[in-house]
Amino acid sequence: MLPLLQAEVVPSGWVSNDAFLAGYGAAQAVPGPLFTFAAFLGASMNQAPAGWLGGLVCLLAIFVPSFLMVVGALPFWERLRRNIRTQAALLGINAAVVGLLLAALYQPVWTSTIHAPQDFGLALVVLIALMFWKLPPWLVVVGGGVAGWFLSVAL
Repeated sequence: MLPLLQAEVVPSGWVSNDAFLAGYGAAQAVPGPLFTFAAFLGASMNQAPAGWLGGLVCLLAIFVPSFLMVVGALPFWERLRRNIRTQAALLGINAAVVGLLLAALYQPVWTSTIHAPQDFGLALVVLIALMFWKLPPWLVVVGGGVAGWFLSVAL
């Protein structure tokens, strides 16, 4: 979703690329990053509606389709859950999501942030902090931001 979302909102001038990437990074520190990011984009838009109204419109726009799908599928859920083909389709979807997440990590996150060996080193430390040290994501985002600022000032 990230590359598709970026291709729609940045070239059209709704938000700047820097604001897009900053909001994406900040949204990763909280539960429900897609919903948080949608509200951030709505609030950050350069066109009306912006501010809290734009955030509310985008938040509703991201919630309503899934809410309607849940309401529509609820009467059939037990039958779908037990269906072998549905289970196989969900396994395939889960595998595809991993590939999509890797693609989103590469473009635009990796290509717009990793320019030098120290950038790669910081990204590696942040990954270790999340995966092995099990630090809270909000702390890793804040720490990574501070470390990135120090790297930009020092070099």
